[in-house]
Amino acid sequence: MKIIITVKNIKANDHLRNTIKTKLSKLDKYFSSDIETAVTLSMEKDRQKIEATINAAGAVFRAEETTQDIYTGIDRIADKLSSQMSKFKRKIAKRHKDNKSIRFEDIPDSLEAADTATFEIVRRKTYELMPMTPEEAILQMELLSHSFFIFLDMERDAASVVYRRNDGKYGLLETTR
Repeated sequence: MKIIITVKNIKANDHLRNTIKTKLSKLDKYFSSDIETAVTLSMEKDRQKIEATINAAGAVFRAEETTQDIYTGIDRIADKLSSQMSKFKRKIAKRHKDNKSIRFEDIPDSLEAADTATFEIVRRKTYELMPMTPEEAILQMELLSHSFFIFLDMERDAASVVYRRNDGKYGLLETTR
C-alpha cells in the first residue's frame, strides 16, 4: 500500500510522517501493494484534523478525525478503517468477489452483527434532473435549505451533486461512466 500524505496549514515533521506510515501500514495485509491511501493533515482553529481515504478498485474506505493530539487521531483513523473493513467484510466481498486488490481472507470477521444487517429505505422521492451550472445548483440548494443538491451539469451533460462541507465551503461530485 502506498501512502500519500498531504499537509495543509500544519507542519509535518519526519516523525509524524513515519508514525502515519507505521500505523496505516498495519492495514497492508488487507490490500495489494498497488493500492493508494491518501492522508490529509490540516489545522482548523486550535484542532488538528486527519483524513484518510483508501480507494481499492471501487471499494472506498474513509475515516476522519478532529482532535487536539494528532497522534491520537492517527490511532483512531487506523482503528476506524480496520473496523469498517471488518464490519462490512461480507458485503464488500460479495460485491467485489473478483477484486484482486483486497485480500478478504485477511480481514477479521466483525464482532458486531452488522454482517447480517439490512439497510432499510424509509422514503423514496422521484426527482427530475434540471440542467444547470454548479453555481446555479448551489444557489438552488441554498434556496431550499438543503445540504446537497443533484443536478444535470450543462457543461458535462452528466449528473452531478453539490454539497455543503463541514467547513462551510462547497463540494462537487461529478459522475463518470
